[in-house]
Amino acid sequence: MPLRQATAGIVSPFDGLDVPWLLRMRAEVRRDHPFLIWAPFDAPARRWSYGEFHDRVGALAAGLARRGVKPGEYVLIHLDNCIEAMLAWFACVELGAIAVTTNTRSAPAEIAYFADHCGAVAAITQPAYAEIVAQNCRSISWLAVTSHDAGAMPAQAVSRGDSFESLFADSADRPKRPIDPFAPCSVQYTSGTTSRPKAVLWTHANALWGAKINAAHEDLHASDVHQAYLPLFHTNALAYSMLATLWVGATCVIQPRFSASRFWGVAREHGATWTSTIPFCMKALLEQEIPKDHKFRLWGSAINEPPAFAGFGVKVIGWWGMTETITHGIVGEVDQPNIPMSIGRAAPEYEIRITDDDGRPTEIGGTGNLSIKGIPGLSLFAEYLHNETATRDSFDEHGFFLTGDRVERLQNGYIKFGDRAKDMLKVGGENVAASEIEQVIALVPGVREAAVVAKSHPMLDEVPVVFIIPQGGVAGAAPDLPERVMEACRKSLADFKVPREIRLVDDMPRSTLEKVAKAELRKMVG
Repeated sequence: MPLRQATAGIVSPFDGLDVPWLLRMRAEVRRDHPFLIWAPFDAPARRWSYGEFHDRVGALAAGLARRGVKPGEYVLIHLDNCIEAMLAWFACVELGAIAVTTNTRSAPAEIAYFADHCGAVAAITQPAYAEIVAQNCRSISWLAVTSHDAGAMPAQAVSRGDSFESLFADSADRPKRPIDPFAPCSVQYTSGTTSRPKAVLWTHANALWGAKINAAHEDLHASDVHQAYLPLFHTNALAYSMLATLWVGATCVIQPRFSASRFWGVAREHGATWTSTIPFCMKALLEQEIPKDHKFRLWGSAINEPPAFAGFGVKVIGWWGMTETITHGIVGEVDQPNIPMSIGRAAPEYEIRITDDDGRPTEIGGTGNLSIKGIPGLSLFAEYLHNETATRDSFDEHGFFLTGDRVERLQNGYIKFGDRAKDMLKVGGENVAASEIEQVIALVPGVREAAVVAKSHPMLDEVPVVFIIPQGGVAGAAPDLPERVMEACRKSLADFKVPREIRLVDDMPRSTLEKVAKAELRKMVG
């Protein structure tokens, strides 16, 4: 069913509003308050007030229109974290174009697919990626390139494209268009596993929903300073951090990427009170000295109050969400104790269902398939762009979105993450969750990170293989580390769940949010 037909008659919380309205309103009521602070690694931080940022967005939107970009057209934004990424996103959205943010780790063939699939008319990138974008986005009318690579000087001169600065016109000429909360706003491509990445389309109402509900879930206020270093091309930093900050009129400090050695210095310099993080980052920060005078009051991450990270002295709330949900469908309690290692309770804005493969409800203590129900175009994504079949097949007959995740029901409404369905191993007829093995190994002293994948086996179908990054790297690993890992597994896991092979590595292939790219690890085990 078309989105406009499905939403006909619905009174939206954002009737008469869109993303440009939100930025304009903030520029009016908090004009001189810092909105974004760009904190590059090798240069002083640069503050952008709400008023200044709004003016520059208007000038860029006017410039994009002058360059021929029209409402409804797609613009590829292939940038690491930088202020230009945010200017470009807001300018496209104000013009009525659709901002397509893409993972900068993408291979050439993937970039070509993104541009061709959405029909991008132009692209904005940085020197390091200018050649790869120019060669693979052949249908675009023009390419603009920033003057730096996420705050660093380019490694070599760029001969491709126009300068990003040349795009700006007069903010007095910023384009005006009718406000429609259900108009397309932006696109993010999900990481594909067995098929092509799907293009998740958000409306303006989706973006405003993410801004409002994320801010509420995170207990964000105008006095907060949110430190962001996860990639802005992804929902987490874009919605959980930046849009939520904008909704309450707070400040967001943007770093080029995560750096354990630079984290605390930036946090103290700007008085950061909030950050959205991931276990990978928290583990790295354990190796740094923790300052006693930091101002953090809350962190959001994949799990509630993990005991291993109590030393930070910060309450950590867990959550679960997807690009398709814009915000958290499951979230920890800010004002109450949570069950450690859970991901929280069902968020009141959604219906959450946990069932077995036959649709029967999962009992407390059991693990089942997670699905979520909301309103497409508002609390759930609008559609998979140019893919009606994928959109239709991602919902069941009752209108629940099928997430592909498996979770465990705990007492008092709490939920614990199980695994992606595709990360379940089939060992001799037994279902084994890779995450269950990983959680045991992660507690072994000397282990920085562990990832379990399946290896084909002639008798058992599959057996688990674990890749481990030791603290201090392979060279610094204790000789008995593999033995201690196996001992921990034999002690805590059924025999068929014990890894058949341990591989020590200095790093692992990564996808979005520093997640381990398990598809690549599977290729390595054969």
